[in-house]
Formats: sequence, structure tokens, C-alpha cells
Amino acid sequence: MTAHVELSPDPGLYGPNSVTWRVHADPSMALAGLRALLLQAVHPLAMSGVEQHSDFRGDPWGRLFRTADYVAVTTYGTTEQARRAGAKVRGVHRRLAGIEPESQTAYRVDSPDLLRWVHCVEVESFLSTALRCGMGLSRTDQDRYYAEQTANAALVGLDRSSVPASVAEMADYLRDVQPDLRVTQAARRSVRFILWPPMPALVRLGTPARPAWVALATAAFAMLPSWARRLYGMPGLPTTDLAATAAGIAFRTGVLVVPESLRQGPHVKEAYARMADGTVSARPGPGLGSVR
Repeated sequence: MTAHVELSPDPGLYGPNSVTWRVHADPSMALAGLRALLLQAVHPLAMSGVEQHSDFRGDPWGRLFRTADYVAVTTYGTTEQARRAGAKVRGVHRRLAGIEPESQTAYRVDSPDLLRWVHCVEVESFLSTALRCGMGLSRTDQDRYYAEQTANAALVGLDRSSVPASVAEMADYLRDVQPDLRVTQAARRSVRFILWPPMPALVRLGTPARPAWVALATAAFAMLPSWARRLYGMPGLPTTDLAATAAGIAFRTGVLVVPESLRQGPHVKEAYARMADGTVSARPGPGLGSVR
């Protein structure tokens, strides 16, 4: 039988006053997630880890939704939910290793360098895409977002002090890591897959899903830093940046027309309800003591 216990609501890792809650609930996250995948791929070892150990080709939509769910749980879930999600990821990573085929370089997925790259690519994409799409954030708020996200880095096993905690530190990191980056054949396969993923015939032929996806993915690609686009052999022209920004603003503006109650995900709704209610539904037994 479920017992309702009056407790102070747990804001999770961030809480409703955080910049993280604002950014991660923004419509721009749809573009940001794709941009992060495209940018992640220019690190040969990270890309090799994805190709050799991920099921993104066999189940691309499932992987995309699971990644989105992880971000939502660690952002809006309780502290315990976030910690459990991080522990699950760490457990998977500990078992994975391989050899990047083009350079014959051995790697471990839980290497701090690879974890740091994936973390930085993700949070930099989330923030920069939100800004490009028209979300107004001061420089102080941008610094605060990166500082908040060190908590997310800790979930996957990184020392919080080892990841960028400000706009300037993120810029320094991305500049310093560029000599290690290149586009492998695996990265090119990944990009083609992202831009043109498989879709059921009924969806592909009976709905506008295909052209809508291509437009979204192309805009995400155009939002890559100019140095990353050049690695892919694509132009890094200012006009590309302007077109990408215009597309991002149009996309975000269009989605914001949809009522908030319809565009907010379940994790966001549950988090705000939890904070407003101040009660938790607790089942007697092991684990009750960890509820805050």
C-alpha cells in the first residue's frame, strides 16, 4: 500500500531556479541533440565507441529516445533517480573497450578523456543551440549553466573540477582538443545515417516526416562550429552561420506557438508538480530512507 509522506520536495540536481531547467525544456533541444551527435563523431575514439558498442544502426529511434530520456531524468528527476541513471551508465561504460580501426588506437569507453569529450560536446551543443535559436541568456547565465552541468559530469564518473565550468573554459577546451579530431569513415557513415535515417514505409510515404527530418538535421549540421564543418569538408562560411541561425529561430518560434501543456515532456511536468506539491509517494521498504 502506498503511503504519502510529507517531505520537502527534492529539486534534483538543479531545481526550478536553475538555468539548466530553462535550457533543457526549450524547443531548441531537438536541434541541439542532433548537433551534439554530429559534433561527437569528429573524435575518432568516441566515434569508434559508438559504432562498435552502440545499437544506433539497428535501433536509431530507440537510442535517440533513450538518450533524451536520460537527459530528462538527470535534469528533472529526483536526486536519487539521477544518481541511479548515472550509475547505470557507468556500469555499462566499465565493460566497453575497443580499437579504433584507422589508427589502431586502443581505447576504453570510460576513459576520462572520452567521457569529458562527450560531456562537453553535449552541454556546449545544448547551450549554443538555445542561444542560436533565440533564447535570451546573459553571459552570467551561460557561465552558470556550465557550472551547473559539472554535476552531470560527476554522474558519469568525472571529477567536477576536470570539466569546463564557464564559457571561457569551454572555449579553451574546444580549442585545445581540436588537434585530436578528424573525420573517419565511421564518422561519415554516422552523418549519412543521421541525415537520412531509416523510416517505416507508412511514415516515409504517408507523412511529411522525411522532409521535416532532413530539414531539422541539415539545420543542426549547419549549426556546427565552422572548424567542425571544415573537418567534414563542408564550407565554414559566415553565410552558413546566418542561414542556420535563421532556421533555428524559425523552428523555435514555431514550436513555442504550441501550448506549454502540450510541448512539455512528462519529466518536466512531474518535476514542477513535485516542487509545487511538496509530497512524495513512498513505498515502505528498502530505499525509503534515501528519499529527500
